[in-house]
Amino acid sequence: MEVDFVFRIAGIGVIVTVIAQLLTRAGRDDIAMLATLSGLLIVLLMVVNQISDFFTSIRSLFSL
Repeated sequence: MEVDFVFRIAGIGVIVTVIAQLLTRAGRDDIAMLATLSGLLIVLLMVVNQISDFFTSIRSLFSL
């Protein structure tokens, strides 16, 4: 796993946290929850893509 990937996930987490806090303080709790869920979805898609690449490299390594 690359360090760049971990920093991207951390950056997304910081940005989503700031946005959610701003929206919560503005009284928009429903939009803050949607922002948090969208950040989680983006990170999950990134992780699934990395797992897919991992399995592809394992298949090519063992010629399956």
